[in-house]
Amino acid sequence: MSKKAFFKGTFLLTCAGLLSRVIGFFYRIFLSHVIGAEGIGLFQLAIPLQTLLLAVTASGIQTALSRLVAAHLATGEDKKARDFFCLGTFFAFALSCAASALLYLRADFFAVQILKEARTEELVRILSFSIPFATLHSCTNSYYFARKKTEFPSGLQLIEQIVRVGSSYLLYLVCISEGTPVTAMIAAGGTLVSELVVAVLALLMISLHFQKYAHKIFHIELPFACLTEICRTAFPVTLNRLLLSVLAGIEVVLIPQRLRMYGLSVSESLSIYGIFTGLALPCILFPATITNSASMMLMPSVAEMQALGYRKRIRYVTWQTIRASLLLGFLCAFGFYCIGPFMGTVLFHSPTAGTYIQTLSFVCPFLYLNTTLTSILHGLGQTGRSLVHSALGILVRILFVVFAIPLAGIRGYLYGILFSEILSSSLHIYALMHNSIALPIDKKF
Repeated sequence: MSKKAFFKGTFLLTCAGLLSRVIGFFYRIFLSHVIGAEGIGLFQLAIPLQTLLLAVTASGIQTALSRLVAAHLATGEDKKARDFFCLGTFFAFALSCAASALLYLRADFFAVQILKEARTEELVRILSFSIPFATLHSCTNSYYFARKKTEFPSGLQLIEQIVRVGSSYLLYLVCISEGTPVTAMIAAGGTLVSELVVAVLALLMISLHFQKYAHKIFHIELPFACLTEICRTAFPVTLNRLLLSVLAGIEVVLIPQRLRMYGLSVSESLSIYGIFTGLALPCILFPATITNSASMMLMPSVAEMQALGYRKRIRYVTWQTIRASLLLGFLCAFGFYCIGPFMGTVLFHSPTAGTYIQTLSFVCPFLYLNTTLTSILHGLGQTGRSLVHSALGILVRILFVVFAIPLAGIRGYLYGILFSEILSSSLHIYALMHNSIALPIDKKF
């Protein structure tokens, strides 16, 4: 991929991501006023189940498609690349439908036995319907990322956020007009409608694209060999995301419970959790739009360079990525530390949120660096190493949840996040320095 194409794609994704996060920022302010911190906490408690099932059904295949499509396009095998997309998407969609049915039918079990909060049952049922649509959306995005065509994924990202906010607001108006309580159901409903809309748009665009090449879906060469290659590439990534999602789910369930051991009530613990995950953390993740956009382009780019044997260029890209991520991270850390209390008090009317933003500011350099380095490792096929690093990071956070929260409250968890991100960054850099693409002393290609 040329530098021009890389920066163009990153720029488009960053612009769309920033606009989406700005909209989402005001959306969270709206939710904090209409459903409160406890309502946000309930919604955030249900989200990991959706994330877990998407990790099993879509995330690994999405990564595999991006890497395989990019590699085959680089060698001029366009039809092969489209065959991989069709097979992978169909397989992921079938898995997601089964996962959706399981989550819907056993929503009571997941709410009571897994999340330990019966009030999340209806939220889980609504979110279960969004899984197949989210799968179609993510697989289509992977195809366009591999082709370095970021205009469509960028537009979908923006449309998704606009539809989510608009539909949630309409549901809010319906509740007000009918005199029914406004609960976290409006957030779950907005998520479902947004995934449905973008999935329909994604299918429409990909079908128009395939018509230009007269591609016949049912005339795929060596389908079983293609599917085997997809599964071989997707399996370690899926295992990675599954393990991380399970660990993250355990972490999410434990936090409210350990907060109660600290001395808080059920309502207070959910409110604290809602403020942290729904208000403070999204602020810290706002600048990560830039690194997220870069990582979307990095993985297929690195895979392409590896397929063409451009090792020196991979070294150069890795070095520049580390420098840029750290620079952005330290600048954001300084900014959030200075204005964190102001943001919490003025924007969210919550001094507690301001305190959390200020404390989390120290995480920024390592958090942003991890995003890009993980993408490089995946592009090089080093998914196993990435899995180990990420798992160790989450295990550190879980240890802080278990032992630090009962003693120090939510601050114990904030310190755990900092230490886990430092550990993951160190392991990523160590792996790259002692890998075949060791970081260069000079900056020449």
